[in-house]
Amino acid sequence: MKVILETERLYLREMNTGDYDALYQVLADASIMQHYPYAFDEARVKSWIERNMNRYRENGFGLWAVCLKDTGEMIGDCGLTLQNIEGEMLPEIGYHIRSDCQRKGYAKEAAKGTMEWAFKNTDYPALYSYCKYTNVPSYRTAESIGMHFEKEYPDEANEITRVSVISRNEWEKSPSE
Repeated sequence: MKVILETERLYLREMNTGDYDALYQVLADASIMQHYPYAFDEARVKSWIERNMNRYRENGFGLWAVCLKDTGEMIGDCGLTLQNIEGEMLPEIGYHIRSDCQRKGYAKEAAKGTMEWAFKNTDYPALYSYCKYTNVPSYRTAESIGMHFEKEYPDEANEITRVSVISRNEWEKSPSE
């Protein structure tokens, strides 16, 4: 189990095939995935894990398992991936947290840890977060870690995609909590 980063209440580690049941509870939950283009079934969850395991090998990062420090329980995923944002492959912070663990600050804590990790371990000049324009909790989480609205654009998967961004310069100037 390769731990990537730790926050006050969480640790983020590389996913593995043993995470299927915990991740299925997140990605197959219609309330969590209501802003996603499709519902996840068993095959899509397995593919999600495999895709992230490949990302670790190819890029040195991906979506990681979000685990509670006190129990080790996996409650979702968060991490850095390269995503097509209006035709350009950009570093994106993404997150999904299990329903019963939402509204407790876990997504913010994991996303902030990921942002810090990314700026310390990569040379990207900016980090992004994108979602369907109706996904208010997602873009509010991005804003809570210092990102700001950059643009919206028409997109086949999301109808309209909302993009938030933070530059390395903005991050370096922001006060630490």
